[in-house]
Amino acid sequence: MRQFVVEADGGSRGNPGPAGYGAVVLDPATGETLAEAAEYIGVATNNVAEYKGLIAGLKAAKALDPDAKVRVRMDSKLVVEQMSGRWKIKHPDMKPLAAEAGRILPPGQITYEWIPREQNKHADRLANEAMDAGKRGKQWEPSASMAALSSTSSDAGAARVVGDAAAGAAKARAALASAAPVATVPAPARSSGTAPTAGWSAPDMGTPTTFVLLRHGETALTPEKRFSGSGGTDPELSAAGRRQAEQVAAALAARGTIQAIVTSPLRRCRETAAAVAARLGLEVRVEEGLRETDFGAWEGLTFAEVRERYPDDLDAWLASPKAAPTGDGESFASVSRRVSSARDRLLSAYEGRTVLLVTHVTPVKTLIRLALGAPPESLFRMELSAASVSAVAYYGDGNASVRLLNDTSHLR
Repeated sequence: MRQFVVEADGGSRGNPGPAGYGAVVLDPATGETLAEAAEYIGVATNNVAEYKGLIAGLKAAKALDPDAKVRVRMDSKLVVEQMSGRWKIKHPDMKPLAAEAGRILPPGQITYEWIPREQNKHADRLANEAMDAGKRGKQWEPSASMAALSSTSSDAGAARVVGDAAAGAAKARAALASAAPVATVPAPARSSGTAPTAGWSAPDMGTPTTFVLLRHGETALTPEKRFSGSGGTDPELSAAGRRQAEQVAAALAARGTIQAIVTSPLRRCRETAAAVAARLGLEVRVEEGLRETDFGAWEGLTFAEVRERYPDDLDAWLASPKAAPTGDGESFASVSRRVSSARDRLLSAYEGRTVLLVTHVTPVKTLIRLALGAPPESLFRMELSAASVSAVAYYGDGNASVRLLNDTSHLR
């Protein structure tokens, strides 16, 4: 009989206030994410949202296998104790929700466990994403999810991978666990038609989709290290930036691997892309999702100037990806959702091809971070020079491989 772990949570910003829930179904052996659910539910209390998260998680588990045994893990003592039958359900809003949850699967298939809040980060982040979407007048979409980032599993023996390639990596480790311990990490390789073996060989994943990530050339703001996002003056390339664009165009033409070009809508990227397209004889497609962060009131300022004028806002921004720059700027969490959606659209449109994405510092770093499954704070730990080239390959099993980061050899 299959076994699942369901982690669920709900929240309300006001209690009652704008509310949402999140739920995730996990494979207890590998830590693989099997299903996610999240929804903005309007004005409600925390407890209502928590129950709705439980219901969504149980329904998702039932859809995967109605006969599976399910271990529910929640940081809501109320829901765990009530559903376990140890506490009475007195509140009129809770009774129908508890009854609905109880009808989804036979009671003998479900056990309930309370866990500390810090062990329920995946579901908590899904709930917050749902509430964030509701604030924008939208509903949560799976393609925008960042919930697996920096979440962890406390299950003994569970090899939970965090980040964008969690599912594929979990499957790979599960396969290795049954083989001789020759190597600890598999790499995609062409199949020879023979039985799978331990080591570095793996099933044929086909030709990967490769994104060559090009940061635009310099503008007048670049050498002064000023915030330059999508909410500022949209500067053109400087003379130095135009030379850089020609240099990278020559290098990419020599490689001869680029099959399509996609660019951010901002002028500095369009000019850089045009220089490459002229060398390669390719058309340029504009993708709005590749634009730079909107830095709000910080546009055009140096870091020191922002520190002097907006010290509290800067500290908050450095401490949390959900904090936005002063003046209704864009948080890194929002950028990550936007870039992830663009990535998924482009992967679908250019499957198996090598595509040049001409974009900015934050989108490039975000794509690298997601491919590595690295935490949000890693954005501050990468160097990315003007006109530098990075690359990520995406395989059919959901895994991603970072092939290059911040290559500037063509500028020397």
